Amino acid sequence: MLSACGTVGQYPPAPSAAETPDHRYKIGALDTLNIVVWRNPELSTVVTVRPDGRISTPLVEDVMAAGRSPADLSREVEKALAKFIRDPVVTIVVSNFQGTFSEQIRIVGEATRPQSIPYRQGMTVLDVMIQAGGLTDFADGNGAVLVRGSEAGKQYSVRLKDLLKRGDISANVQMKPGDIIIVPQSWF
Repeated sequence: MLSACGTVGQYPPAPSAAETPDHRYKIGALDTLNIVVWRNPELSTVVTVRPDGRISTPLVEDVMAAGRSPADLSREVEKALAKFIRDPVVTIVVSNFQGTFSEQIRIVGEATRPQSIPYRQGMTVLDVMIQAGGLTDFADGNGAVLVRGSEAGKQYSVRLKDLLKRGDISANVQMKPGDIIIVPQSWF
């Protein structure tokens, strides 16, 4: 018999709810930051976080930005600017985000466009699949596996074919930062 043809049931089904209410966005490499220094427009700027995770602004060089919240980074820039101006007030807004690598959602295998996707609060597997362009013709959608990094790599089965091809919304599950979706190739 062909026992290796199906992978459905190999892992427990993914839990539909995976809320992360305490999740705070952390700045990542290649994020674009709009830095506004109140009453000092000449110090306000737009910067891209370098691949090493650092930024440089007028009067403030090489500040580690990656892995920090925008508010935390604002306070550090204020502290550095306090040497040059009185009572600086800095606001940092993330205008284009990638997030930290450890919090990105990754989809690999037989997705139309395998990629890393920045995590957003309330994101579901359907959101990920829309961004990845769906499944290839050779995908075993119901054999997909969700690897949950926040649970030490625990694996769950995900019914992508049921969700995308049959419209079964019960197959839609919430994502967590660092999740990986692996879509295997179908045997036939």
